[in-house]
This record gives sequence, structure tokens and C-alpha cells, in this order.
Amino acid sequence: MAMNIFHRLLCRSSMWERTSATRIVPWALSGLDLGAEALEIGPGYGANVPALRDRATTLTGVEIDPVLAARLRARYGGSMTVIDGDGTDMPLPPGNFDSVVCFTMLHHVPTAGLQDALFAEALRVLRPGGVFAGSDGLDGRLFRLIHLGDTCLPVPPETAAARLCRIGFTDVEIDTGASSFRFRARKPD
Repeated sequence: MAMNIFHRLLCRSSMWERTSATRIVPWALSGLDLGAEALEIGPGYGANVPALRDRATTLTGVEIDPVLAARLRARYGGSMTVIDGDGTDMPLPPGNFDSVVCFTMLHHVPTAGLQDALFAEALRVLRPGGVFAGSDGLDGRLFRLIHLGDTCLPVPPETAAARLCRIGFTDVEIDTGASSFRFRARKPD
């Protein structure tokens, strides 16, 4: 999942971490209880980790890039478990988490089929009644400019609810903001 140099610099900046902590995560998770055991798919450089550590007792991250996984372990190893793995085929047992989250990474999953596989994996690792939530960017000129040379397949928010329902989620909610959308869905009891 390629990212251009500008995008890599942005994602590991303190500015992005502040944006994540003060805007992205609070908006995406507003009113949600993540429960005790939370999983973040694709934590990348870890911008969301500080905000997520306050919302769950135990935080686990599944990261596809081994360099980023090692960086996450070095930076947050005492406060989260980092697993090398692909969100579309996670090396985790079923029904292990109260919540699964992902932020600003779905558009880096290269095909709609793999995005749906990631959704199915989120459902698989959730406990009954668990929540899948997060956010992703909206397609547009600036979004595409930032992603020049990247793997970039935006998830259309107008199709996201149907896709999540087709996978087996219930209580699906999609809300669109100025430059991103958030999603929430539950695993049936």
C-alpha cells in the first residue's frame, strides 16, 4: 500500500497527531463506548494511538507494514500490542474484541473486494454486540493531489452502509462531514 513522500511526512507529523486527537478520533467515535478490548486496523505511524489509549483498557493494532509495526512497538509497546498482519486476513481468533476501529486508511486498501474482506475480518474478530467504527476521507481534487502516486481507492460513503450490511453488520450509520465520513456498525448479538 504505497504512500508518496509528502503523505508519509504528513502522517508522521505532530500536526497530524494533534488533528487526529482533537478532530478525527473524537468525531468518529463521538458517543461510542469501545469497551475493554479495542483493535485498530492499520495504525500506521500511530497518530490515533494516544486518543485511543484513553478509550479502552487494552489496545491492539494490526499493521501491514513491518517497518511501521516496529516503529509502533518502539513508541507504544508498553501501552499497546502490535501485530504484524493484513487487515484483510488477520492472524487473530474470532470474537476477541469489543471494538474494531480504523481511521483514514480504508482508501489505501487497493480494491473494493479487499475493502470488503477487511470489513468481514472486523466482523469476525468482534464479540457479539461489538462495534466497528472509524472514518475515511472523501474523494475530491485535494484528496487526490495528496495521494498522487499512492494506492488510493476511496470508499464512497453512499455505498458504505449497504456494503457493511451485506457483510453482516447491523445498526449501520454513515455520517458525512466536510472532508471525511464516519461509520459505525454492530456485530449482531
